[in-house]
Amino acid sequence: MEIIEYSSNRAKDVADLFFMSVHSIDSSIYSEEQKRVWAPSPIDYVSWGKRLESKRPYLLLINEQLAGFIELESDGHIDCAYVSPMFQRKGVATALLKYVLDKAKNLELKLLYVEASIVAKPLFEKIGFVVDTENRIVRKDIVLKNYSMHIKLKP
Repeated sequence: MEIIEYSSNRAKDVADLFFMSVHSIDSSIYSEEQKRVWAPSPIDYVSWGKRLESKRPYLLLINEQLAGFIELESDGHIDCAYVSPMFQRKGVATALLKYVLDKAKNLELKLLYVEASIVAKPLFEKIGFVVDTENRIVRKDIVLKNYSMHIKLKP
């Protein structure tokens, strides 16, 4: 496993990973309809390129292949954290979260926060995040549930 900073030559891979990750979630957790509004098709690569240039995520590679990515904003917000379906249950998300925790401590951030999906919530809890609220996000009249969570960082 290797964690690198984002470069624009990986934009399509990141967008594809996001799409595949969302659409691989079991339909008993998020319905097909929910997944379609969360990660619509076709993928808007132009918007993703702009987003990624601004967010500058950290990418985890396994044998040069993108296995996952995570975004850490300067205020401690983790906006996206996704793992390729091919690399789930292999420690990718945990490695990315630990990397971001170390980065945040080096930046002297006091708090990290995230809006975690139903699927991601247990991992964030395992790392020490606590739930603040359950959210219902409406996209195109479809409700998606996630959780606002935070963790206080020790100095």
